[in-house]
Amino acid sequence: MLKARLTGRRVVPFLLALSAFAFGGAAIAEQPQQVEAEASAEVEPPVPLLWKATAGDRSLYLLGSFHLLKQGDYPLSADVDAAFEDAAAVVFEIPPKELQSPDLGVKMGQAAMRTDGTPLDSVLPEETAAALAAWAEENAASLQQMQLSPQVLQMFQPWFVSLMVTMTEMGKYGLDPELGLDNHMANRAAEAGKPTSGLETADQQIALFTGMSPEEQVQFLQSALEATGEEGKLEIARLHEAWRNGDVRVIWDEMGVEMRDEFPAVYQRINVDRNDAWVPQLERMLDGEGSGNTLVVVGALHLVGEDGVVEKLEGRGYEVERICSACVEE
Repeated sequence: MLKARLTGRRVVPFLLALSAFAFGGAAIAEQPQQVEAEASAEVEPPVPLLWKATAGDRSLYLLGSFHLLKQGDYPLSADVDAAFEDAAAVVFEIPPKELQSPDLGVKMGQAAMRTDGTPLDSVLPEETAAALAAWAEENAASLQQMQLSPQVLQMFQPWFVSLMVTMTEMGKYGLDPELGLDNHMANRAAEAGKPTSGLETADQQIALFTGMSPEEQVQFLQSALEATGEEGKLEIARLHEAWRNGDVRVIWDEMGVEMRDEFPAVYQRINVDRNDAWVPQLERMLDGEGSGNTLVVVGALHLVGEDGVVEKLEGRGYEVERICSACVEE
């Protein structure tokens, strides 16, 4: 048992706050997907985490993303389709041109390389190093297909190895970054000829990880390793289901609040600080000159709760309503 403050349950909210960049960049090679068979019966589209902010005649749609999805999560709801059709432009956390660039993984890997000549194990508690070795042995075939090995993992910083562990485990559950909502909407915008842009750059997002303290990085890796067992798989499934159900209560009250309370510094960096930097940009989209509505696609946790973009825009006087035909009125 790892002697760490994180558990498989506690790592889960990180998956809603991190960008699709984190998972797309970590996939530096084709990863083997152990995809569970989708049910043959038709299922309802996911209930969208979708809001509409209004200023005069201009609207801003805010869509909460899940960065890795299954084929069975499509098609999307009619509400999302309508918002997409009404939008003249689509904005993501980082521009699709950067997110989908083949150079992204290389750039991310270079930023994650250890430069002091010491192996990763030298900064890990013994229990964590042992857990990583056991995980690498168990997943040797997957690592080999990614052109990695236990020895190569020792060359990287803990935050990067954490992403590799998480990507592998989510792949076992059948979740794929190629099917993530961000990637899907970016491809859809390209097909429709809609202009796209980003709220951040890849360099800014890399800085989110490289700016973690050594202690935070080790915790991040410990959390990923603790989420590799059956409990972790159940929590990944629970998070995916909460997103599919559009369940704000579970995402915020049971996950976001826990992340904020357990890891205030990391939560502040990857959620609050970014939200605060995005809001002025969103205001310019609402108040600027010209015409045309905008669809903004960001990680779901960025939209919900008292620190979320929705409440921040409401606090600045904008009219914001949830768009959800499938939601049950209480």
